[in-house]
Amino acid sequence: MRTGSEIILDTLLKNQVTKIFGYPGGAIMPVYDALLDYTGRITHYRFAHEQGAVHATDGFARATGQVGVCFVTSGPGATNTITGLATAYMDSVPIVVFSGQVPMAMLGKDSFQEIDITSISEPITKKTYLVDDVDKMAAVVQEAIDVARSGRPGPVLVDLPKDILLATTDQEDADPAASSPGDPARALDTEKLGEILLRLSQAERPLIYAGGGVKRSNTSTLLKALAIKGNIPVVNTLMGLGTFPMNHALSLGLSGMHGHPEVNEAVSHTDLLLVIGARFSDRAIGLSETFARDAYIVQLDIDETEFSKNIHCDLYLDGDLSSNLAYLVDRLEVKKHTQWLDWIQSKKYAPADQALYCPENIIKTARRAYPDETILVTDTGQHQMWAAQHWWVSHPRGMLTSGGLGTMGYGLGAAIGACIGNPDTPVVLISGDGSFRMNANELLTVAGYDLNLTILMMNNESLGMVRQWQKLFNNRRYSETNNQSGLDYLKLAEAYGVKGVRVDSLPDLKAALEASRRDRGAHFIEVRIDPDEDVYPFVPPGKSIAEYLVK
Repeated sequence: MRTGSEIILDTLLKNQVTKIFGYPGGAIMPVYDALLDYTGRITHYRFAHEQGAVHATDGFARATGQVGVCFVTSGPGATNTITGLATAYMDSVPIVVFSGQVPMAMLGKDSFQEIDITSISEPITKKTYLVDDVDKMAAVVQEAIDVARSGRPGPVLVDLPKDILLATTDQEDADPAASSPGDPARALDTEKLGEILLRLSQAERPLIYAGGGVKRSNTSTLLKALAIKGNIPVVNTLMGLGTFPMNHALSLGLSGMHGHPEVNEAVSHTDLLLVIGARFSDRAIGLSETFARDAYIVQLDIDETEFSKNIHCDLYLDGDLSSNLAYLVDRLEVKKHTQWLDWIQSKKYAPADQALYCPENIIKTARRAYPDETILVTDTGQHQMWAAQHWWVSHPRGMLTSGGLGTMGYGLGAAIGACIGNPDTPVVLISGDGSFRMNANELLTVAGYDLNLTILMMNNESLGMVRQWQKLFNNRRYSETNNQSGLDYLKLAEAYGVKGVRVDSLPDLKAALEASRRDRGAHFIEVRIDPDEDVYPFVPPGKSIAEYLVK
């Protein structure tokens, strides 16, 4: 006989889940009590706040490709997960959140710390469950894991009444090997694949537009083979950065609102846009009527609801990217496209003077200080866009950022998850002072687990991105974007047990980065920048991505 709590932990172990994130409380207490008997087999990481725990679960999943698991209690513990669940949902990240709940007999009575979390979280999860019978526990936990990682991945929530966690049963576990992780494999649509190959052979200005779906499907190697064989340049959405090595000659980099000029020019002039695992978000496409206006658009994705949702596609192909890309790579013609590639190169603009202390060179200096296997994590704001523009990501899981929801405060938790999932890999968090202050309490977690993390906080004493919009579109009427509070961030870091240093020059930054590389552990580097430093290029709202502003 086993309790519901023991069944949860046994099922997680059968799915190779050995690292769990969370925060205990009354309703989830039976699971935490059972955890003591799994010491040495399951490691639990406790956070300062449930939001940080869910962001860490998300960061762990993105950085490892595994399903992330989080435990929280009922009521406020559960509601504190909402932002993290929404962040994972928008970016298709496979996590399972287990929330404690009041006993079954107390449901619907406004009991202490009772909340209908399954209803609240339903719009921002792939699926939610309320386990009302201990005999169902093994099957529900197994199904939750399968749903999170199958098809288009995403978050799942499982609500656990306390009496069900304490109840016992002799029910056997579900067999992970026998469970269905997704739809059965479908036969290749060779007719559509043949049409794509024909269009590629006829195109004079082809372009691959790669998004986060390439990362989720582990098809970066096939993407690279396709681009190189066809000599086709690759642009990336924010979520797709790293799916094609950004130091490769065919990599053009970031597209969209803050995309490089040559990228947005290429998208605007291509005659064939091959879209792989991307959803055409509004920040990526600008004015939809003008996006890739002269292109024949082919869209490949596992989620058929994305086809022609935001941009009309002329040909679409749903299903497994691995099989479809392998077919295309095997049969693609070798071409040169020399004139097209030369034209794109002519649209590049000169980089900043290397001696200038500015955001571009700050990011490039940090990138040069770390090896290619480094994992970059960002928060949301100007620093995020500077990082996307100038930190050359060289592997698929090399950049973690909140794309769809744009969650300020995501970075520190996600960086902790990346450190835990990849303990031998350098992890660098680039944040801004506005984002950092939202979940700075997780420095306690960083120090408590002695994580090897370098934090670069770019401090312009303002909510920089909002301030930039106020400058450009509100006649410099700066309303509530000033962060000048007198807060000493180094003393804050020190209070949590994290080493800190403040820099305001490139030589000082290099020295601080060298120290962080040399001394394993947590390092906090406050990088002072001018609040009038803005992110360019910039496509104003309602404009074509070809109508970008530059400095």
